[in-house]
Amino acid sequence: MSARRVAGVAAMIAMMTASASAAAERLVLSLSHHRVLVTSSFTGTEVVLFGSIERDQTAALPRRGYDVVVTVTGPRESERTRRKERVLGIWVNVEAHTFVNVPNYLAALSNKPLDTITNADLQRRLQIGLANTVLPQKTAPVVADAPQEDPFRMAFLRLKKEHGLYIERDNGVTFFTPTLFRADIPLPSNVPFGLYDVDVKLFADGAMIAESTSALEVIKVGFEQFVADAARDYGLLYGLATAMLALLIGWFASVVFRRD
Repeated sequence: MSARRVAGVAAMIAMMTASASAAAERLVLSLSHHRVLVTSSFTGTEVVLFGSIERDQTAALPRRGYDVVVTVTGPRESERTRRKERVLGIWVNVEAHTFVNVPNYLAALSNKPLDTITNADLQRRLQIGLANTVLPQKTAPVVADAPQEDPFRMAFLRLKKEHGLYIERDNGVTFFTPTLFRADIPLPSNVPFGLYDVDVKLFADGAMIAESTSALEVIKVGFEQFVADAARDYGLLYGLATAMLALLIGWFASVVFRRD
């Protein structure tokens, strides 16, 4: 058998082995709610993600068991971070950076610290964890991701964490059995409205072996949503109605508090 044919057979065997390994595990996901309704009394909630690992019966369990990383990404938009400085006794904005098309909400949940799940290089390539998430900044004519020690990036992450919109928990995923797990996705009272992507990655012995996705939606309902829809869809009528209401309230107040 020629060397070329031997190399071809070896490559085919490697591809078949990799394919069999990739098909050995499959993730099955279910969310407790696919739609979160926000009213005037909304104070935050949690959406529970249930997951099951379906294994090929002939495949052996990983030596160190399975690990799961759940990344929840909310609607994206551009935001500005400003740096203030004291000038002549007054605090003023002296510099600002724009973060382009970044998530309004981001949660990274895992069953253990990320460094014990996989190596730093794979974390960066898969954008696992807040530190490895790409946050493009617009500086001058270019848009590029800033290094982790960039002060504007650090300030942006700090502010998002303080508002409960960027979350990282290394105990956010709980295994009930070696193949059954759950993750609690916290949604604060100021959660942005829109579609949320839920990405689940399965690891074993430091390598990602399966991935699956789901989605949920956060929407505003009730009188607040009616007012918002009216202002957006019927701007002129909404403006006239608001002006008339203000005039009526002023007239009513003048009658009630009139001095005879």
